[in-house]
Amino acid sequence: MAGRTRPAAHGGGLGGGAQVKVAILGCGNRGGVYARHLRDLGASVSHLTDTDPAQLDRVARQYGLEPTRCFTEWHAFFDLGRVADAVVIATPDDQHVQPCLRALELGYHVLLEKPICLEEVELDLLLAAEQASRGSVTVAHVLRSTPFFLAIRELVASGELGRLVGVNHSENVAFWHYAHSYVRGNWRQSPPAAPFMLAKSSHDLDLLRWFADSPPAWIMADGALHHFRPEQRPEGAAERCLDCPVQVCPADARRIYPHRAPDVWPNTVLTGSGTPEGVLAALRDGPYGLCAYRGGNDQPDQLTALIHFQNGVQATLSVSAFTHDNTRTLRLMFTGGEIRGQMELGELELHHFGRGTVEVRMIDTAGNHGGGDTGLVNGWLAYLRGEANQPTPLTESLDSHRLAFAAERARRDGSVQTLDHSPRA
Repeated sequence: MAGRTRPAAHGGGLGGGAQVKVAILGCGNRGGVYARHLRDLGASVSHLTDTDPAQLDRVARQYGLEPTRCFTEWHAFFDLGRVADAVVIATPDDQHVQPCLRALELGYHVLLEKPICLEEVELDLLLAAEQASRGSVTVAHVLRSTPFFLAIRELVASGELGRLVGVNHSENVAFWHYAHSYVRGNWRQSPPAAPFMLAKSSHDLDLLRWFADSPPAWIMADGALHHFRPEQRPEGAAERCLDCPVQVCPADARRIYPHRAPDVWPNTVLTGSGTPEGVLAALRDGPYGLCAYRGGNDQPDQLTALIHFQNGVQATLSVSAFTHDNTRTLRLMFTGGEIRGQMELGELELHHFGRGTVEVRMIDTAGNHGGGDTGLVNGWLAYLRGEANQPTPLTESLDSHRLAFAAERARRDGSVQTLDHSPRA
């Protein structure tokens, strides 16, 4: 589905070279990424909200904002009325819906961090609110904006290899990334966090929907927490990694954090200090230094789904903690050829059956999410200025979330989940 362009009467198309003013709601990792790209691409960060006063102060000083433009509650920002052109909502997962509804009431254009919501019923609530608003919601499905996946989508659309029949897509989480985010981190339990496939793979489900160019018909899934459980704890392991005598544990926080730069992810999640001392203090006192086998986490570490789209395209998605690299690999099968891709390497291998040839294309994957963060923000700003279509309409973004919620039900009860026809206007 093509994106939409809002008329100027709906708040889009600022024109006249006006600088777009954007408020950032949530100054954590993702909010900071979007703020930096917005500034670098010529927009103005006009207001900030964050529940952590220290973090709010650090980011405010970074962007030169006075205290009158900074708030510890998002309600206080909206009480000002419409004082910006758009808002980024990068609050915690369970705090996306209400600020988004309020933003739409005021006619704001919203860049909404995924997941959209944690309750499936809220998907239609947001869609109805957007349709009644002069604003819009663009979900931050950044992978659509990477040169790597854009190249694949263009090949699918071109018909060069015939009609797309199937996709095998693997999200390789990497053993250390899984331990960081889904054992020790904010997404270790669902609820309150989103289910694993929604939290980690809504991007991938969105890609599959994009490649298939069709709403999903049904999904089945299987997965479980195999390894990061108390009964798998190494003998003699301490409560904290800094005190642990075990030297060969792959989830050892001493192996994951200290050798990385203190001012980049994932260390920026541990501490805002940007110093080695801050990282070590976080490992000594915070959740990221705890033993990964102590319990308290319930997200699957291995999960596979089979998806059937309405146009007949079949896709499998495998998500695993037990991989060395943090990357995505995939194969797309066509009636006249095959594409094999490895995102981390930026490598696409095209097999033309009729010609009997193999072609290798190298794609630039520099930047966060393979360049997707910059690409998404750039595309969103072009939309706000009236220069381009909306990167992805909300109606299409909802399909990835409907799939994720259905996959969790299928995983838990062994069922095949039929999906409602989408998009629904």
